[in-house]
Amino acid sequence: MKTKNKIVLAIIIITIIFINKVDLRGKLNYSNESYKQEDKISDENSNLLLVNKSNPISEDYKPNKLVKPKVSFLKDTKDESRHMDEVAANALEELFKCAKKEGIILIGSSAYRSYESQVKIYNENVLERGIDYANKYVAIPGKSEHQTGLSIDVTNKSRCFDKTSIEAQWLANNAHRFGFILRYPEGKEDITGYNYEPWHIRYVGKEHALKIFTDNITLEEYMKMI
Repeated sequence: MKTKNKIVLAIIIITIIFINKVDLRGKLNYSNESYKQEDKISDENSNLLLVNKSNPISEDYKPNKLVKPKVSFLKDTKDESRHMDEVAANALEELFKCAKKEGIILIGSSAYRSYESQVKIYNENVLERGIDYANKYVAIPGKSEHQTGLSIDVTNKSRCFDKTSIEAQWLANNAHRFGFILRYPEGKEDITGYNYEPWHIRYVGKEHALKIFTDNITLEEYMKMI
């Protein structure tokens, strides 16, 4: 019985690996310039790199300079995910510092994730919860904002970060002051393609963040305006 289970598990793993290579890399054809949208973003507007289900980035994309922001992270956060794009990291330090002064304690959960790490996370969710769940709640590799180094998931001491928590409310109302936006706001799921995530913020720069916050729009909507 144990041998049969091992065989079945091996078949599932091989199938998933095959899916990743064919569907994710072959179907999207990352060698095609039309999909390498990061090459079309100037350095001046690099913070506006749009990554979602319709706008993938290449599997070998990596931010120019990743650093560790001097903020608290969860103990189980992996070393890779404690890094961010340098400019975003500096802004995050200011955000956390200001929040603390106002009595709000924020904790980093997960920032940068490489393409390979996203593949692993996606595969694990397929194995544990099924492909339908994975496609609904986990970004397909190449379509995750975490790969840009500009995004981070944050939490609080209780690790209960929903819209009723004071930390989430503070973040939603103040993130723009430091150049961040709430990337997946409530009521905009049909535009972003992702469920509401009060913990996921994305660095775009203060000027852009203020406009997005003031107009109550998403990055997708904003990119169509500029």
